[in-house]
Amino acid sequence: MTRQIFLDTETTGLSPESGDRIIEIGCVEMVNRRLTGRHLHFYINPERPNHEDAVRIHGLTDEFLADKPVFATLVDEIMAYCAGAEIVIHNAAFDLGFLNAELKRLGRGLFTDHVSGVIDTLVMAREMFPGKSNSLDSLCKRLEVDNSHRTLHGALMDAELLAEVYINMTRGQDALLMDADSEGDSQGQGGSQFTAIDYSQFQLPVVEPTAEEQEAFQKALQDLDKAAGGKSLWTSLETVL
Repeated sequence: MTRQIFLDTETTGLSPESGDRIIEIGCVEMVNRRLTGRHLHFYINPERPNHEDAVRIHGLTDEFLADKPVFATLVDEIMAYCAGAEIVIHNAAFDLGFLNAELKRLGRGLFTDHVSGVIDTLVMAREMFPGKSNSLDSLCKRLEVDNSHRTLHGALMDAELLAEVYINMTRGQDALLMDADSEGDSQGQGGSQFTAIDYSQFQLPVVEPTAEEQEAFQKALQDLDKAAGGKSLWTSLETVL
């Protein structure tokens, strides 16, 4: 079973080293490339003011966040939700910097200590579309993911969009024939299951051409032979056969 969590955060500013904090976290769960509907979403009191520029991006004011829980009261639920999963983030360095800073305040180690790995879709996009804009909005447009409802940045909304973008970016990596209901193979590993088919049980009809069809076919071959200057191969092959 492959469990992936698409994660996004909104923050009071750009620098966790300068004391900026997480104010929103949104997570979307996918198991075996299927969205489960089991999301995680919190608004968080950052215990410090927002930067004005940040508010213009996410719209989350200090007044709105004042009565929200602080990160310390949510950390257990957040980490339990993410535990052991592969985390997918767009521009992972930014979000990981803030998550690590929050965990460090609580003596909880690094975020990557608790998960199986991290995929950065920004890195993926730069490899797939070099020299182009690879923001989430640009990828939505390029990969035909509807983001018309995204007027402000929001962690849960952006995580949902990222999941769709990721599916479209990685669509060619899976086999075309898949058992959609399979949760994995008999060894407990993810993958497709196939059933061998004995084609000897089928009797295929043989449709003979009519006289008119045979005549038209021979004429077409003669025309091709004439166009090739009498050097067509099928006449010599017919002689050998």
